Amino acid sequence: MATGNTGAGVKRGNTRGVPEKKVSRGGEETTGRETRDASAKGKRTSAYGKQLAEKNFVKEIYGMREAQFRRFYKNAQRQRMGTGEALLVLLERRLDNVVFTLKLATTRSQARQMIVHRHVKVNGRIVTSPSYLLSIGDTVSFTDATLARESFVANAIDKRLNIGIKVPEWLELRKKDRSGVVLRLPERSDISSDIQEYLIVELYSK
Repeated sequence: MATGNTGAGVKRGNTRGVPEKKVSRGGEETTGRETRDASAKGKRTSAYGKQLAEKNFVKEIYGMREAQFRRFYKNAQRQRMGTGEALLVLLERRLDNVVFTLKLATTRSQARQMIVHRHVKVNGRIVTSPSYLLSIGDTVSFTDATLARESFVANAIDKRLNIGIKVPEWLELRKKDRSGVVLRLPERSDISSDIQEYLIVELYSK
């Protein structure tokens, strides 16, 4: 298994947890959906500008800095599938993303905090790396000490768990136990079609 290794109250276009405002990560301004889609609003955008905006868009979704994102891209290049698809699959397998996707956190940022602060277990062992890559059969759960904190459970874990968001088919949510299992690896069809990963491949291929 490889190791390494946000958003409540948003509309469908923003279900991947993408902030609407510009933010700065790793010394590079991320532009988000608004700039990425500038060409669709009649603004002139260069090919490089579209590629850069798409990369920043995906970085925002998963809350990653440039150096870490590049490491994931290099890992994707070593996979047997196409690089763009492999990159998205690796990003989906991140522990922070899986905790969020299982509805066990309200945002990916909150999921990262849960992991770093030793609330999350994988196969019964505490994991403190948000970028830890999950494999088929892995179980994600919370520590007994975390589940004993009623206020934390109500305000952090159960807040999103109890709303009607569908968990993708590659994951199984065990709602009663506040845990989940990786049934299979994610496929491209499981991931937002709003992402144009070929633009990222074009950018890094220059």
